[in-house]
Amino acid sequence: MPMRREAFLSHIQERGRYQTLAEAERAARVVLALLGAHLVGSVRAELAARLPETYALILLNPLQAAEPLSPERFVRATAAWIEGATEQTALWDIGAVLSTVAAAAGASLTREVLLQLPHGYDLLFGEPQPT
Repeated sequence: MPMRREAFLSHIQERGRYQTLAEAERAARVVLALLGAHLVGSVRAELAARLPETYALILLNPLQAAEPLSPERFVRATAAWIEGATEQTALWDIGAVLSTVAAAAGASLTREVLLQLPHGYDLLFGEPQPT
């Protein structure tokens, strides 16, 4: 059963300590569009099935990546897509979104997702910590 859109966004809003749902939504769209380019096959489909439909579609129709991005480049790409973001704020956005995605996915699917990603992404799926 996929997480409901409102629950998904309010979880991201809470984790990211955003003022508005719109900020949480913007972070979710960018991070999931970039993440989707890194996942293939049944793992991507299973993850999409656990997300609200809007975000499942973003994950399934990602921004195309020529190559898998290292965690550092994923952070830089996120910062580039979010207006006014820095690498520091992008790291925060990624943590808020990916920790919510991990909660929706559950431990075993999250492990399968991490197997498709370059080394170091486990840190991006952790809880965002205040800097």
